[in-house]
Amino acid sequence: MMRTIEVFLVIVIITGAFIIASFYAVLPVPRRVSPLNLRRLALTTLQVLDADYSLSEIVFKNPEDPDYESSWKQLQVALSALLPPNIVYNMSVYIVRKEGGEELYTPLRFISNAESLGIQSEAASYLVASSNVTFRVVPQKIGDVGGVGGTLYILNCSDARGWWITGYTAHTLAQDLYNLLSPYFQKTIMVQNTTQLAKILNGTSLQGETVQGAVIINTFGEAVPIPSGYYATQGYDPQAQSYAKYCHILGQKVRTYNFTWVSIVGYPLYYVSNINLFPNNHNTWGIYGMRHVGPPGLNAFLRGLDGKSYSYNDNWITSNVGDAQLSSEAIYHCNYYGIYPYPRQTATRALSASILTTYNLPESRVVYIFNKVYRNNNWWIPGAVFRHVAAGDNKVTGSFFALGLTRTPDIRLTALGLLCAFRPRLYRSVYTATDATRLVVLQLGQVGGV
Repeated sequence: MMRTIEVFLVIVIITGAFIIASFYAVLPVPRRVSPLNLRRLALTTLQVLDADYSLSEIVFKNPEDPDYESSWKQLQVALSALLPPNIVYNMSVYIVRKEGGEELYTPLRFISNAESLGIQSEAASYLVASSNVTFRVVPQKIGDVGGVGGTLYILNCSDARGWWITGYTAHTLAQDLYNLLSPYFQKTIMVQNTTQLAKILNGTSLQGETVQGAVIINTFGEAVPIPSGYYATQGYDPQAQSYAKYCHILGQKVRTYNFTWVSIVGYPLYYVSNINLFPNNHNTWGIYGMRHVGPPGLNAFLRGLDGKSYSYNDNWITSNVGDAQLSSEAIYHCNYYGIYPYPRQTATRALSASILTTYNLPESRVVYIFNKVYRNNNWWIPGAVFRHVAAGDNKVTGSFFALGLTRTPDIRLTALGLLCAFRPRLYRSVYTATDATRLVVLQLGQVGGV
């Protein structure tokens, strides 16, 4: 009984102390508990004012225009409408000039709705440029440094068919890749048929371009165009009844001419295609002009790239790893080159990391477009540029860029991967118009209210 009374008295004492303390406590005003971020408000206001370039138009308006003064009055009305009623402001506009290597700021206009902003205020600045300013980015041409390479071949063969390029044709992909990448190469050539493909595989130029060190983009997805004649006869394995031997020859050519062979989606070299060579054959999915090769195609290609003799190997060396994420290097170059593919992709044809040691593709030379993924006690590579370096040598002899993603290709990833591998610089020009920059400073203060 006594214990119960003691506990009751303690509760009464604690409760009473809490009530008395609360009565005499001085709580801060709401604006101190959650203050308004005036700097952020100022910057947001300036951005809204210039959302449709209205602010830029007014600050560059000629004072001799009949509506010059009315424009500034409209700007002040808009500014007052954007801000809360208890916010006071000063807006200052400056002309930015360069003299003797230094920037000079000359006051142009000042508007305000108060004589004083009080004892506390924040400001944000916003730089606007005139509509007559020119700003260009000139990319460095791949091949300028060292004099090696500089030619981009894009397969656009009219006598071949593509697969796993759902929603596109090879020809539309070729045109989009041309638009994206041609500024970065000394010469970009559309390979219009398999006859032209045979020529460049033989080391013969089509338009006087440099063949050695060229990049060849296969826009046909999991299929690869095959020329008639030598490549069809020498590329056929009668024992296995397969064109995997053609893929082996491709690997040899990539090594011989130091090509960079690019596969944009899916399982590389899974089919061969030539509508004249295979008019009655299809890929088991109703696409005629194609012959199934399967996993032996990629295995044979890598053996050719590594200088190994041809052998028929039907082992799968890819896996479905699901979610793949852009590497930190790729994300950096997204910002540098202004190419922004979605950073997460689905990879169902990621290559086994075992190929690095098996085919002399040193990891130190690999450019990872997607991070490696660990699945089933093995590392898998969803997308990367692999460079071949023969054992005991330090010289690159051929490269292979594979994006093992699912079906619908994103050519931005192809462009990004090549730019990550070659890293051409961007030379940005400066403003070319005089007195073409204005600095707008908006200073805000808060009065009244709680």
